[in-house]
Amino acid sequence: MRWALVRVCLAVTAMVVIAFAVPLGLVVAEMARDRAFSDAERQAATIGPTLTITTDREELTRAVLSTEPGGRGRLAVHVPAGEAGGARLEIGTRRAAPADLETVRKSGRASIADVAGGSVLLQPTALGSGGIAVVEVFVAGEDVSHGVGTAWLVLAGVGVALIVGSVAVADRLGVRMVRPAQRLAGAAQDLGEGRLGTRVPEEGPTELRSAAVAFNSMADQVVQLLANERELAADLSHRLRTPLTVLRLNAASLGEGPAAEQTRAAVEQLEHEVDTIIRTAREQRPQTQGGQPGPGAGCDASEVIRERMGFWSALAEDEGRTVRLAGVDRTVRIPVARPELAAALDALLGNVFRHTPEGTAFAVDVHHSGGAVLVLVSDAGPGIPDPESALARGASGGNGARGGLGSTGLGLDIVRRVAESTGGDLRIGRSVLGGTEVRIWIALDGGPAGRARRGHRVGRRSGRRGPRGGKGRNADLRAARDQPAQD
Repeated sequence: MRWALVRVCLAVTAMVVIAFAVPLGLVVAEMARDRAFSDAERQAATIGPTLTITTDREELTRAVLSTEPGGRGRLAVHVPAGEAGGARLEIGTRRAAPADLETVRKSGRASIADVAGGSVLLQPTALGSGGIAVVEVFVAGEDVSHGVGTAWLVLAGVGVALIVGSVAVADRLGVRMVRPAQRLAGAAQDLGEGRLGTRVPEEGPTELRSAAVAFNSMADQVVQLLANERELAADLSHRLRTPLTVLRLNAASLGEGPAAEQTRAAVEQLEHEVDTIIRTAREQRPQTQGGQPGPGAGCDASEVIRERMGFWSALAEDEGRTVRLAGVDRTVRIPVARPELAAALDALLGNVFRHTPEGTAFAVDVHHSGGAVLVLVSDAGPGIPDPESALARGASGGNGARGGLGSTGLGLDIVRRVAESTGGDLRIGRSVLGGTEVRIWIALDGGPAGRARRGHRVGRRSGRRGPRGGKGRNADLRAARDQPAQD
């Protein structure tokens, strides 16, 4: 494109220069010729007064020599026979043919004739006696073309300068158009090769800027889709831990025998594969900005909390824990899907049962204040020594206090992304019961409440399910209690 634009501009400028420079050069040559012969006419006219007074040879010779062309031998006077004592009189060097002189004398009109080395101007002049003499002025060829060569060189230089300038401008315009297109093509190739951080500067012509904006938007969408996919794989794999723990406990109760050993080996292999999936998805997860809940998404936080607390109350009663539930006596609508909130609550309550001794009290409080809902999960346990590390996704890597699968640190991250998806945040502190307090700040309708408190980036959400109820619920609860620390 760049060189095509340069060639087109070169051709157009060259045609314009030729169309104007050639006629202008011809006009300059014609003007130089007219100037030369106008000077010759003026010089011939200087002899006219002398011819009207006298035709004496000596007088005419002095008059001719007194002129500039006469002194250079370029002016001659031709007096016909009968006007100077009967004989034909010629003063100066004659260059014109006798026939041309006779024609001018008879016609009485000036004429120009070509001679060797240039041209002659033949100017008829009236004599005092009534006859016609002819004044001949020689105009050399260099006088006719004087200044024409210089003018043509100037015109040629101007034409070349115009062509070079237009080519340079066209080349700069071509670069301005081609470079953004090349960057766009290179970025598309890089993105296709897996370099997801590739972006294009939004510069250049309007059309290419629009293409760059569209490309960057597309690249962001690709990164977000990949992030959603990997987050979903990690979170779904994390949720397999509860049924896997149940399977492991049931397998442990099978006793001895080949079938029991095979079952336990299969459960261990499945646990290993789940760990691998979680770890791989977490390590490859690109950093992306989250989105907001879709239209119609949301649930009644009070209803979901009452349901999940009813689920966990059986295990709390089993272990002699005192449970307090407050703020769930009225409807509290939040922009979080029901499965999302249930999964977050299960993660927090599961941590309470896993990491605090039996008999430790805990509480769940819900506070509604204008543009935000605050959910507090607190306990009377030993607390978390390093809350910042606990909030880091995948920070924990040790085994739980009761054994089991290695921790992946995804549990609190699930809770945090639920809060951040609304513009809120997650914080860990010391509760009034003496242990840990986890605060989930949920902004309503994507309001600025959470953003004013913390600058967390909004995360992606995927569908979640809480622990199953119904048959075997106590077994599921105990299995969930035995999961690893700080999930």
